[in-house]
Amino acid sequence: MLSGKKILVGVTGSIAAYKTILLVRLLIKAGAEVKVIMTPSAKDFVSQLTFSTLSKNEVLVDLFNENSWANHVNLGRWADVMVIAPLSCNTLAKMANGLCDNLLLAVYLSATCPVIVAPAMDEDMWHHPSTQSNINKIQSFGNNIMPVENGELASGLYGDGRMAEPEQILQYVRDFFFSTKELAGKIILVTAGPTHEAIDPVRFISNHSSGKMGVAIAEEFARRGAAVTLILGPSNINVSKGIHTLKVTSAREMYDACMNNFAKADITVMAAAVADYMPQNFSSRKIKKTEDVFTLGLKRTNDILKELGEQKNQDQVIVGFALETNNEKENALCKLEKKNIDLIVLNSLNDEGAGFGTDTNKIAIFDKHGNEFHFEKKSKNLVAKDIVNTIIQYKNA
Repeated sequence: MLSGKKILVGVTGSIAAYKTILLVRLLIKAGAEVKVIMTPSAKDFVSQLTFSTLSKNEVLVDLFNENSWANHVNLGRWADVMVIAPLSCNTLAKMANGLCDNLLLAVYLSATCPVIVAPAMDEDMWHHPSTQSNINKIQSFGNNIMPVENGELASGLYGDGRMAEPEQILQYVRDFFFSTKELAGKIILVTAGPTHEAIDPVRFISNHSSGKMGVAIAEEFARRGAAVTLILGPSNINVSKGIHTLKVTSAREMYDACMNNFAKADITVMAAAVADYMPQNFSSRKIKKTEDVFTLGLKRTNDILKELGEQKNQDQVIVGFALETNNEKENALCKLEKKNIDLIVLNSLNDEGAGFGTDTNKIAIFDKHGNEFHFEKKSKNLVAKDIVNTIIQYKNA
């Protein structure tokens, strides 16, 4: 399956490095030519001898070794793809900031091939804002980020941060080389993130949406060859190059952007959490605190999904989202019918790890033909794959 492919594997200092032994074995069995680079700290967890025996190539660690010099430029040009697994928090931070204090980083910074990383760290470290900022930063550089898994960690805790299993990484590499670009020529419109509805120059009404789910969907469509326009509300998530991103703030701005781009879209996915209400009156000056009780009048915003459902033609597919706290299925099916859309993705806030602000999600999808599909809790990147697969299945039915 990977015959003739040249794969450079980078191993960093993490207990998950033991999994990389099996990954190298699987890559070799799949026919790839594999070379391994280790950081000095990786040697505390696995040996050079193990990797050199499996890969049948010398394993490099030091940029300078006595009178020899490892040519990092040639290594970065030799490979068809570089896979860093595990990616430790320390190496991630160095990649995000362009530091170069070992051979692996020198090769990464000079590599002309694509780079795939599989992070591994404890849950609190993974969720720290600086780690998430670094992940977004290296993703904006064009790196491919494998989602972390949820499970038992080396610390004894249970949560997010496990490195993807070797079999999953192997499949990711296979997909990287042999993806069919099945959506080439298709135009996709995706909305993501919250909206901010201004009360005065310093205050607004909003919700807890981060935009992670919608951005993951947009990137999954792009990976499959589609031309994607993403309408993104206020969010600090970096979006991969190649996705046409329109940044908006208010529900009205999102409405205008959707109306301007909907007609040409083959598939529209409305993942944004658009405010249902906005202040009746906007104060051009900051409202001062005077009374003990302050009454804020609200009025409905435009129902973007409903208007798109009224405009769509028979060749267009519209997907909505429903975040519910009670009567989940009934409310989702009601929204599916009333909005005249094709599929609806249901989140329940009663499911742990689902909804706003998390790296995971748990969904069910219902279509207008009465079919329903249920999925286990997964990272939002993997949930995006499930959503796109289900949309393609619906469209091809």
